[in-house]
Amino acid sequence: MLDIKFIRENVDIVKNACKVKGFKDYTDEIIVLDTRVRELKTLTQTKTAEKNKITKEIPTAADKTSLIAKSKTIGDEIAADIDELATKEAELNDLLHRVPQIPSSDAPVGKDEESNIEIRRVGKPKKFNFELRPQWDLLDMNNWWAPEKIAQICGTRTYALMGEAAELDLAIQTFVIQKLISKGFIFVQCPAITKPQTIFDAGHFMGSDLSVMNNDVFMLTDTDRCLAGTAEIVLNSLHCDEILPESELPIKYAGYSPCFRKEAGAAGRDTRGLVRFHQFHKVEQYIYCKPEQSDEMHELLLNNLFEIMEDLELPYRVIASSTGDMGFNKVKMHDVEAWFPSEDAYRELGSCSSIGEFQARRTNTRFRENGTNDVKFCATLNNTGIALPRAIVPVIENHQNADGSVNIPKALQPLMGGRKTIGGRK
Repeated sequence: MLDIKFIRENVDIVKNACKVKGFKDYTDEIIVLDTRVRELKTLTQTKTAEKNKITKEIPTAADKTSLIAKSKTIGDEIAADIDELATKEAELNDLLHRVPQIPSSDAPVGKDEESNIEIRRVGKPKKFNFELRPQWDLLDMNNWWAPEKIAQICGTRTYALMGEAAELDLAIQTFVIQKLISKGFIFVQCPAITKPQTIFDAGHFMGSDLSVMNNDVFMLTDTDRCLAGTAEIVLNSLHCDEILPESELPIKYAGYSPCFRKEAGAAGRDTRGLVRFHQFHKVEQYIYCKPEQSDEMHELLLNNLFEIMEDLELPYRVIASSTGDMGFNKVKMHDVEAWFPSEDAYRELGSCSSIGEFQARRTNTRFRENGTNDVKFCATLNNTGIALPRAIVPVIENHQNADGSVNIPKALQPLMGGRKTIGGRK
């Protein structure tokens, strides 16, 4: 969320953010409510002081009756003001949680993904001298999955990898975790079960009514828990209500967790293959830093994912997301898309986001500045390390051979027992 003081002093900037991000503009209502809340606070303080003064005068007053009556009248007024104050504060709090983050001045302006800008491409898609097999054919012929049986047992949008594909999946995530650890990231195995408030505090949903998450989040019936869609959720609250020493920043985490999403808005999309499921697993990069370090950390997170794409020997491109496509809580966002040969297209494998102080204000995560001793809100950033099984798709498609075998990228071979290929007709 944004600081109310910032909104008061930058109404035009906030209004423009609502416009370019495509969210309803509540700025005028917020200013009216904020003015009334401050008036009511002043009124209750003034009236309380007056009532206290009268209370002290009553024991020695000649006309106690009138003073008692006056004190009661003021007390009733204070009670009414306090009731109105509670109502107005709740309304203000809800609207403040509907104001989007201010996008970076260098973010492309546009209403949706059509306004995204391609920044660069790395690597050239391979030209195959045989008939290309899509992911599901490679998985079928190598007995690397059993989609019909798993759907029968577990329902739609579920999967199970088998044999060498499951080994490859584990090798990829292990490689990425080890790489991030070597770069100074603290590895965290995050729980997938959390509280709805924790998801809300990550700033992906608007308003103060937590039920707004029900279409996207799996709630656990008869409990106060739900299933998180990314390790970012837990990592974001790891230092809630703490004041960190400036000397500890930046703090870099590599979080791993199973991830659960309803995918309610994806009906009919990616129903075949390994792209979109209710459950998957992901390694997430997450950073707490000083606000002035955000741009540097954004580049660091991006470069890590670039290296991972190159380690997996995948052609990829980098996309700067437009204001209308980047989402509610982001300052800026870059997507990293790998080449999917069977689709003759690039598809997202990772998304790098600068959040500014937006999340830290919700979690009350701050740092104490060296020298001045001032307490300020941290900035937060996140980026995918790797998401699986989606990442399996470009790996097996780009590295396939005519016999249906798949070449293992050199970086993964030590984690695959030294094998250079898997699958294929035996």
